[in-house]
Amino acid sequence: MSSETLTKSEVLEKAFQLREQIKAWRRDFHQHPELGFEEVRTSKIVAEHLESLGIEVERNIGKTGVVGVIRGKSEGPTIALRADMDALPIEDRKTVDYKSKVPGKMHACGHDSHTSMLMGAAKLLSEMPVPEKGNVKFIFQPAEEGLGGAPAMMEDGALLNPKVDAIAGLHIDPLIESGTLAVVRNQAMAAADTFEVKIIGVGGHAARPHQTVDSITIAAEVISALQHVVSRQIDPLDPAVLTIGKITGGTATNIIAPEVTFIGTVRTLNPEVREAMPGKMESIIKGITEAFGASYEFDYDMGYPSVINDDQMVDLLEQTAIELVGNDKFNYMRPSMGGEDFSYYTKEVPGVFFRLGAMKDVTYPLHHPMFDINDDILPLGSAALVQLALNYLNK
Repeated sequence: MSSETLTKSEVLEKAFQLREQIKAWRRDFHQHPELGFEEVRTSKIVAEHLESLGIEVERNIGKTGVVGVIRGKSEGPTIALRADMDALPIEDRKTVDYKSKVPGKMHACGHDSHTSMLMGAAKLLSEMPVPEKGNVKFIFQPAEEGLGGAPAMMEDGALLNPKVDAIAGLHIDPLIESGTLAVVRNQAMAAADTFEVKIIGVGGHAARPHQTVDSITIAAEVISALQHVVSRQIDPLDPAVLTIGKITGGTATNIIAPEVTFIGTVRTLNPEVREAMPGKMESIIKGITEAFGASYEFDYDMGYPSVINDDQMVDLLEQTAIELVGNDKFNYMRPSMGGEDFSYYTKEVPGVFFRLGAMKDVTYPLHHPMFDINDDILPLGSAALVQLALNYLNK
């Protein structure tokens, strides 16, 4: 650890001195994506980096996660900084020299950037004086994309030893102007639930539909009617999304399928709306299938809860952002209907989940096979995480 104390502008300057290293980490991870709970290579690089900085490290937390700690000179609060490491099962369609080398896998949600920014933040903090009081914990988490890496990390004690008192997470955003920091008060991201519906009819010859119960046409009626839940049964001031993501059924042109299965997701912000959705959906499914002589199976899984940003942590983030980039580069934004398992942390401790704008000239959204970001701006994310941690410990 250095004895040098940095001003806020020096934190930003030091971060940008690491720009080529942070970019190199990101582009290396981008070429070698690993899906949830498979992040063996990524976590090895992370752990070895932290160890090289003299940071206390625990490996294999939540299967493939890594936790690092910088302990202060005396007891005090602990702030955790979290990055996710997993990629998505998407084919990378970009034409760049850092394109994914793994067929069917791609960092299409920016987790390679999140990991690299937190590695940069760890280096910056390791070169500063040890905190007078309190601790900084680095949580490199696997399996954010639907597999629940956060609760797995928590079960293995990621929020303990030392006990975490506050947590911050940062997400890259290709649709926000580069260099802008943004945050949402209160409910920042939606609860993300999933469902599966099986329509069970009676199969037969396509030329004799009157002898069958056509599961495909009934499924079409059900799918269409389910959209009325959001458009006609939910208060329009309570955001909700119901999306069918996959339909499976049938084997040939001349066979009426005996059953059809479709799966999808429901996103809500209001907990009361969330609780009501399964009943409203099943009422429609039951009514239509009974009307046409079919039966059904319906499974609804409550997934990630909403990310709730703590007011005091949002205030601290605003102060930090303005110190680093000024008022005109800090924004409040609308909630996202995307899901995030950072929500499990914010159920346990006060937290803030914020965005770093990284828009390119040609922009593609998250989870797109052409997704890319302006990685020249990544050092700002490292600086924001560092300064937020310092402001928290010194408040």
